[in-house]
Amino acid sequence: MRITDMQRCEVRPGRLVEWTLSPATVEAAARLPEDSRPPAYIQESHIRTVRSVREDGLFVPTWVGAAFDIPGRVDLDILQDALRGWTLRHETLRSGFRWNGESGDEMRRFTLDADDVSLHREVVGDFSDATELAQHLQDRFDVTADALRWPNFLYAAVVRDDSTSVYLAFDHSNVDYYSIQRLPADIHELYTAGVEGRRVEQTPPGSYVDFCEIERADADRIDATHEVVSRWREFIRRCGGKLPAFPLDLGLAPGGELPTQRLMNEMLVDADDAAAFEAYCRPFGGGAVGVLAATSLIAHQLGGQSVYRTVVPFHTRVKSRWSDSVGWYVGGAPLEVPIAQAPDFASALRAVHAELRANRSLARIPLARVLRLLGTDFRPTSPDLYSIVSYVDARGLPASDRWAELSVYGLMRVSYGDQACVWLNRLHEGVWFASRYPDTDIAYKNMSRYAERLRDIIVSVAREKRVADRKPEPVIVG
Repeated sequence: MRITDMQRCEVRPGRLVEWTLSPATVEAAARLPEDSRPPAYIQESHIRTVRSVREDGLFVPTWVGAAFDIPGRVDLDILQDALRGWTLRHETLRSGFRWNGESGDEMRRFTLDADDVSLHREVVGDFSDATELAQHLQDRFDVTADALRWPNFLYAAVVRDDSTSVYLAFDHSNVDYYSIQRLPADIHELYTAGVEGRRVEQTPPGSYVDFCEIERADADRIDATHEVVSRWREFIRRCGGKLPAFPLDLGLAPGGELPTQRLMNEMLVDADDAAAFEAYCRPFGGGAVGVLAATSLIAHQLGGQSVYRTVVPFHTRVKSRWSDSVGWYVGGAPLEVPIAQAPDFASALRAVHAELRANRSLARIPLARVLRLLGTDFRPTSPDLYSIVSYVDARGLPASDRWAELSVYGLMRVSYGDQACVWLNRLHEGVWFASRYPDTDIAYKNMSRYAERLRDIIVSVAREKRVADRKPEPVIVG
């Protein structure tokens, strides 16, 4: 899935239709008693961060979403049924939070029964200008898919005679990018079944709300003496008492206001280079390990760093019951590569592989829980606690081979932030690069250099792999 923003996802004119949860559904939610299942630590941290930044006077949209086309003239009633059916499969979308408790500072969950959920459809009007339509959609998503309100998602469709573009946006507390990447195929399947008059037989996915309860109970069993906490404590100490930033200069003054951000995205390398690079890296864990190894080299070559430190995102869908579930199933593990001692790609690859094997289990304990146990004042002042470099091979996802044909995009809201975050998606046609970074001249220069150098390393490693594969076997005479 190509990750981009509303302005670059092929928005075309047409008649805009929106779906929200109906007034009756919202009214039913207001009367609900407390659901004893708590928020996940990552949910709570996200929502509290948004509230903290808002209290500092800055509105920072943090929604994520998806866009895709349905060919031909759409039947809006069937599409609405498909959207409602998909929504009902995922309990987190009918669950929200209230501020409660004596101090009014405790997050308490409520959850609707599926029978109480209905969608309200509204025809907004015709848009003849694509730029105006994209801005309207972004503005609507900013207001509606907001962490501090409920419901915090919105569905939209731009209807034309030859096709309909569907847009869905969610506050991040409900979804991760794996959830987003499964979404187009799921809704296409439900819509096609509705057109053909058949039912889709699907095994109900595990509930993210249940996962939140299980993960939180496990995390609450550890205390400040736990080995995981100790290892994070030492990592943060070596990072200078804070979580790691991107290894290149972003042109920010210490203590300055939260800057606006820019988006950089492009196809980094083609399918042939991507395949050869992954083949080279496969004995050490594949493309994700290779990209981190390349980044550590770039940190040394362009950033002058002797040690590359970062937090690596890992999914927490460790059981099959969560594999099709919509939710935010992401943890983080520390990575520390002494790159001065591993100055070439092969040695960097081995070093990253060893670090990931040693530290991956740390991602199972939510970082927000660890920070709380550390007793350090990590009052969030930015939507990103740390920078990331994420690599995902999306080719195994349903209908991923049709993403280009159906104009499928992952949507990212680029607003404010003082970190640089990088996402690389392995698609059938190559590796897609996307980065959100502070809008400074220095950051633009260094993120451009990073992308260029990353491409050079991947292509060089791929070339080396192809040359090695073409070498003839030695002829033994005797």
